[in-house]
Amino acid sequence: QVRLVESGGGLVQPGGSLRLSCAASGLSFSSYTMRWYRQPPGKERDFVATTPSVGNIARYADSVKGRFTISRDNAKNTVYLQMTSLKPEDTAVYYCRATSRTGAYDYWGQGTQVTVSS
Repeated sequence: QVRLVESGGGLVQPGGSLRLSCAASGLSFSSYTMRWYRQPPGKERDFVATTPSVGNIARYADSVKGRFTISRDNAKNTVYLQMTSLKPEDTAVYYCRATSRTGAYDYWGQGTQVTVSS
């Protein structure tokens, strides 16, 4: 059974930092592209960042470039999202997603809430 479990969310003041983690199990983690998405209250779920299964070319949404960093540790089956200079508009539920190379397998975590507020 595949599981993706996000953690690390919480309440942070504007300008602060958080690191989200997504621990995967039940899949060959190193062969999956990993992505982070977020869904603000009352809005659609949007792409945030991705790290491929091969290579080191991460990609980011324009809204988070220069502030967020995605990384992965294949030995720990975990993907991270380091978030800095957080803004109130970063408030959302953050989800991780795992997609196989062929796209045949696609999994989502349950999400973790990030609230940026003073």
